[in-house]
Amino acid sequence: MRKLFETVYRYIRESDIFLLALCVISAVYGIVLISSVERSAVTVQIIALVMGVAVYILLSLIDIDIIADKSKLLVILSAVLICTLFIWGEAGDTGNKAWLRFGGIGIQPAEVAKIPFAVVVAHMVTEYKARRTLNSPLAVLQILAVFGLYFGLILASSADLGSSLVYVFILLCVMFAGGVRLRWFLLGAVALAASGPFIWNNLLSERQRARILAPYDPSIDPTGLNVAWQASQSRLAIASGGFSGQGLYNGRLTQAGTIPHQQTDFIFSAAGEELGFAGCFIIIALLTAIIVRCAYVGVKSNNTLGLLVCVGLASMLIFQTLENIGMCLGLAPVVGLTLPFFSSGGSSIITAFAAMGIVSGIKMRPKPARFRTAQ
Repeated sequence: MRKLFETVYRYIRESDIFLLALCVISAVYGIVLISSVERSAVTVQIIALVMGVAVYILLSLIDIDIIADKSKLLVILSAVLICTLFIWGEAGDTGNKAWLRFGGIGIQPAEVAKIPFAVVVAHMVTEYKARRTLNSPLAVLQILAVFGLYFGLILASSADLGSSLVYVFILLCVMFAGGVRLRWFLLGAVALAASGPFIWNNLLSERQRARILAPYDPSIDPTGLNVAWQASQSRLAIASGGFSGQGLYNGRLTQAGTIPHQQTDFIFSAAGEELGFAGCFIIIALLTAIIVRCAYVGVKSNNTLGLLVCVGLASMLIFQTLENIGMCLGLAPVVGLTLPFFSSGGSSIITAFAAMGIVSGIKMRPKPARFRTAQ
């Protein structure tokens, strides 16, 4: 028993308990909001929270170098997981065939694969940087090839544009933080501009194009009853909340259920209507604190791999937070992205805790200065 207490004490002292506390507080806050929108989802969310904490602890005990050294295996397993959607994929709330269902349990492969993708890209950039070949055409093309595999499989298997965009942001942030030169980003921008018309006309559905344009072109949905319905109702809910809100479980639009998928993609609107600006500010403050903590752990890790993994996982949270809140405010297209830690969804919350568990593991094992690979 004494050894058990010593082990627990050592873990508490060495791991990032502050980060874990921020994650748990955020998830509990999210469960409170979900209970106001869809009470039937609360039990699943509580189970996912408990599993998320367990995964956080487990992954924090594994050295990131051990995980990163299996990068080829991570790519293969991720590809196999995503490819299962071709056979067993089922449509979720957004209509995309992005889910695997096992009875009442759903798994979203594109959500789970974000973590190995961030680790793999960080590992590749670290290796090329150590060899001083990071900015060679071959190195950049190999990194892009791995990204293309993930991105292409997600779009081909499920047409999940929202999840695929997260991968783009992770890639850009890790490459920039790793030291990829500006000329490659400019070349990429030129290539994207040149291929833009083809992508727009051939790879995106008519509804996806309408969703992208709706926040910026009122003529796309002048009545506000089609693709702009969710965003317009969300804005009304948030605006009606004022500073302190209409009260938990008392939001007029929230309780009427007029905002589709509010417990998942539009949970921020429930906070705005029922808890007001104060409730929304707390959400933003908690997520900002988690992201800043990731960056802090990365900087203190004293090695390139730890830094870039933290950058990749933090960028995942940044993009999802900005996009989710943006679409709730009608400032960004509705692409079906959850708000980390707050939205309903087992895959989403477990993935978020898993990502932060890796960050905690990096904090537990800072490298001595002589082992730094960043130059």
